[in-house]
Amino acid sequence: MRFDIMTLFDREVSDFLHTSILGRALKNGLLEVKCHNIRDYTEDKQKRVDDAPYGGGMGMVMQAAPIRNCFNHILSEIPDKTPHVIYLSPKGKRFTQNRAKKLLKHENIVLLCGHYEGVDQRILDAIVDEEISVGDYVLTGGELPAMIVVDAVARMVEGVLSDPSCYEDESIYSGLLEYPQYSRPEVFEGVKVPEILLSGHHANIEAWRKEQSLALTKERRPDLYRAYCKKQERKEAKIKAEKLRIQREKFWIRQAKRKAAAEEAKKQES
Repeated sequence: MRFDIMTLFDREVSDFLHTSILGRALKNGLLEVKCHNIRDYTEDKQKRVDDAPYGGGMGMVMQAAPIRNCFNHILSEIPDKTPHVIYLSPKGKRFTQNRAKKLLKHENIVLLCGHYEGVDQRILDAIVDEEISVGDYVLTGGELPAMIVVDAVARMVEGVLSDPSCYEDESIYSGLLEYPQYSRPEVFEGVKVPEILLSGHHANIEAWRKEQSLALTKERRPDLYRAYCKKQERKEAKIKAEKLRIQREKFWIRQAKRKAAAEEAKKQES
């Protein structure tokens, strides 16, 4: 999977994404991340990439031409492929774990990081497939949101983490907040690790963790708790409907066998 990031701060973004788990994944060839400095594609001698907005107003607007040139360069590096282009913007749909999972289907993703007062709408209309927001707050630019999107998507790429359970058991992914975690020492400032975690009884530990997740989610994220409960209700209804279908199918098979046996008995009597 390849990510291309169009930004004014390519070194800073690249440094972050080349550390820790993602850094190892890049080194092992599981991912490819390229950061492109939009200033390198401006035709202005002063390397300017922004100008005053038409109609007046505060701040400056990123110009369309440098972004177009940068995007064209990216396309030249991935010929015969159509990347999915994302603009990080507070006007976009809120980024969620489900959205991250859906982005996994794209082999090539391009992320455009805005700055100043925004980006010329004409280039957004020309190249962007969707806008994504990481939350209802204002940031200086799109670099932090871009790194969030890459991190959230890349860690689900096969091989990046040692096992799918490394992210499937995390908060949000499963639909619930994660249960409390404990490590050595067994007693810290007079507080002991819950006995259940020392029992070695894996089934009981899993049940305790599920109970804790449900309680935490209900308390801190009632919206997630309600959604999880509805999902479970749909799942149970589906299982119940399938069991009922199987029972009906078996009933009609028995009826057909009885009918066939009765008809055979009549033939023998005659």
